[in-house]
Amino acid sequence: MRSERPLDLRSTLAKLARGPHDPTFRVVPGGPHAGTWRTSLFPTGPVTYRLVQAGVRDVVGQAWGPGAGELAASLPSLLGEPDDAAFFEPPARLADAHRRHPGLRVPRTGRVLEALVPAVLEQKVQTVTAHHAWRWLLARYGTPAPGPAPEGMRVVPDARTWATIPTWDWHRAGVDPRRARTVVECARVARRLEECAAMDPAAAQARLQLVPGVGVWTAAEVAQRALGDADAVSVGDFHLAKAVGWALTGERTDDAGMLALLAPYAPHRYRVVRLLEVSGRGLAPRRGPRLSIQDHRGN
Repeated sequence: MRSERPLDLRSTLAKLARGPHDPTFRVVPGGPHAGTWRTSLFPTGPVTYRLVQAGVRDVVGQAWGPGAGELAASLPSLLGEPDDAAFFEPPARLADAHRRHPGLRVPRTGRVLEALVPAVLEQKVQTVTAHHAWRWLLARYGTPAPGPAPEGMRVVPDARTWATIPTWDWHRAGVDPRRARTVVECARVARRLEECAAMDPAAAQARLQLVPGVGVWTAAEVAQRALGDADAVSVGDFHLAKAVGWALTGERTDDAGMLALLAPYAPHRYRVVRLLEVSGRGLAPRRGPRLSIQDHRGN
């Protein structure tokens, strides 16, 4: 794919990875198989694809599996071609990051359940705990990646499989009953949720939140990945409000304060957050003890 403007493959797709050992996402830094590898599940079937940055505006891809055709057709959206930042003016404190990352885009996978399940797993637990559960469940219920994928890569289960995972395996994965029920409910209405990919972002997030257990934070996390929504803010995140406040004012703030600070940048509020992340400016000095990691697999 050749774009008319800069495209940074690595930073654009980075948020699709659920931790450094996500079995659906792998970055191979060198050698004959270098590139960004990812798996996905389309209506036509699973796909493995490998993308390589071939120039400031160029990406070369290969795909294997029954879903390869759908992946190829969706590649421009996946790489943020519809994401228009032409009239975006960043906050003064992030202006340098915006200049240094002209190829940073908001991707759009179009695969809603694929983004929704790991977001639910990340609700109100430490990220490391959620990432462990994601890996365990994909190892158990995912399918092998088609084609010459790096060892250990898996394709996400389909909706029917998510809906029928037994209680004891949620327990073994370290997922509490509340989050397990939410995933099952999402899987049961997966067809209606996948329709969100063709809806207005606000309407799509509203539909997502009709599912018991899916709130503002979870819907925003899905919108940022599956819907390419550059304005979706993860309200309710344990760290985000503090990070935004620190980056833009030098002071911590809460959700209401964060939304007030980001309001002038709509419809690019999530773009501001991504600039904050790639610049590292949101790293405020740590206060207080670390949270203990909850283990839901205990007796």
